[in-house]
Amino acid sequence: MMIFSNSELTLPFSNNFQVTGGSSGIGKCIAIECYKQGAFITLIARDENKLLQTKKEIEKYCVNDKQVVLCISVDVSKDYEQVENVLKQAQEKLGPVDMLVNCAGTSVTGKFEDIEVNSFERLMAVNYLGSVYPSRAVIATMKERRMGRIVFVSSQAGQLGLFGYTAYSPTKFALRGLAEALQMEVKPYNVYVTVAYPPDTDTPGFAEESKTKPLETKLISETSSVCQAEQVARVIVKDAVQGNFNSSVGSDGYMLSILTSGMSPVTSITEGLQQVVCMGIFRIVGLFYLGSFDSIVRRCMMQREKSESADKTE
Repeated sequence: MMIFSNSELTLPFSNNFQVTGGSSGIGKCIAIECYKQGAFITLIARDENKLLQTKKEIEKYCVNDKQVVLCISVDVSKDYEQVENVLKQAQEKLGPVDMLVNCAGTSVTGKFEDIEVNSFERLMAVNYLGSVYPSRAVIATMKERRMGRIVFVSSQAGQLGLFGYTAYSPTKFALRGLAEALQMEVKPYNVYVTVAYPPDTDTPGFAEESKTKPLETKLISETSSVCQAEQVARVIVKDAVQGNFNSSVGSDGYMLSILTSGMSPVTSITEGLQQVVCMGIFRIVGLFYLGSFDSIVRRCMMQREKSESADKTE
């Protein structure tokens, strides 16, 4: 369903795409990727000024004079009725949504006992309900039209729980459960769901998160490279248009997708066979990774206790 020619891709549908969290990071790059192919884009985010700045940036990639970038300033995690109303207004202007990309999200890192309780509530609202509400607003029309794509942008932290992510990881794990259940409901209507698991990606959100990461989290993150948002966006769009349930980036991402495949849907028999064949060897590799992560946490704990002990004796 997607045709590649060198670095170009061709989108299906009439190309009406809505992107939440579209004013920066991966969301903005997804919008740019689609706009380059002639898509109509609706950007959805809270900050109106950032939305307008992003709109100007995206419009530089215009390929025909009919294209439109529509901006909607709304908090997709707070009031479902408001979200539903503004998305309906957008569809009245640009037509039914062909693809919804749920990219709105935020992160808080820290030790479990150090994270404020309201942070757990806020992250669940933004990262989970912020994807539920827009999806709920467009799903009925997609089923009626017998076509559509919904993308949930999770994270590799939604496949593997890591030190420092006790508030963040559960919200990203929740998206997979939503995606699996929803895919079973809408597949007969030719509507397909994709859940993306990007690795650490060079975005403003990642830069902000890095300022407060515990040492253990930083050291674990440094065991893999940081991806560029443009690369991640291209992979997500490709997988979504092709109707792939899982979307991962790089060799580590592929391994994690195999290891965590469980009862998740497969796009083809080949994909299922790859999971069966690779599961055992990837589990062995994964155990080495887990061992190294545990070693990092243990070393940091010992260094901290040694430093505290030295301070007490002074």
